[in-house]
Amino acid sequence: MTATIARHPSARPDGISAEEWQVRLDLAACYRLVHMFGMDDLIYTHISARVPGPDEHFLINPFGLLYEEITASNLIKVDIEGNILSDSEYGINPAGYVIHSCIHRERPSAGCVLHTHTVAGTGVSAQEEGLLPLSQTAMLFTDNIAFHDYEGIALREEEQARLVADLGDKNVMILRNHGLLTVGETVQEAFLLMHYMETACKMQIAAQAGGKLVVPSRDVQTYVRDAARGGFGAGMGQREFEALIRRLDRQDTSWRD
Repeated sequence: MTATIARHPSARPDGISAEEWQVRLDLAACYRLVHMFGMDDLIYTHISARVPGPDEHFLINPFGLLYEEITASNLIKVDIEGNILSDSEYGINPAGYVIHSCIHRERPSAGCVLHTHTVAGTGVSAQEEGLLPLSQTAMLFTDNIAFHDYEGIALREEEQARLVADLGDKNVMILRNHGLLTVGETVQEAFLLMHYMETACKMQIAAQAGGKLVVPSRDVQTYVRDAARGGFGAGMGQREFEALIRRLDRQDTSWRD
């Protein structure tokens, strides 16, 4: 059973269902956590979350706000065509719409899509073999990484078909010469995948600064992946996310507004 983040004492805004408000809380917390871990890029990159219900709506950051300024109520709701449905003085990042809308449209199970431009993630994205199985953390992603070649800033909708085709049924994608992308059924899952992917990339860059690399056997790689999946269990990322929420709230609760 998936736990929920307790709401701030302030009232839920009129016109927003309890289900949507919960997703807003989860997504706002995710933005703050991405900032906390240094995975943001000024006002750029984006995280989106599907709004529960029959409409193809998703939430994304207002283009112009830092991740540390994101709150549950200032997230922007858009439809799958990119029409803004929220009352906001901000628009949305066009590249964010191009990347996220097609994944939400073609992958109904995609509750959250998270994209970063970190130094380590982009560094690994520029390497021909991508993420190498050099660490236990990297082996979590054995056979679950897709690749998409760089086509320039993602402003052309014609790229969407290729992006979705390259992603396939994977939950992690390396955007060549660009960065990282994760997909989760929940915000919590997408965040955990990105956290570990970023960590694995940092470990790889560090290892490559030294001597000859040691690569564990293929059998060990698949064993680590399968054992880790069993350990995460249902509700992947939930326990970790709840623990991080406690840390976040000790520092600042404004994300709940």
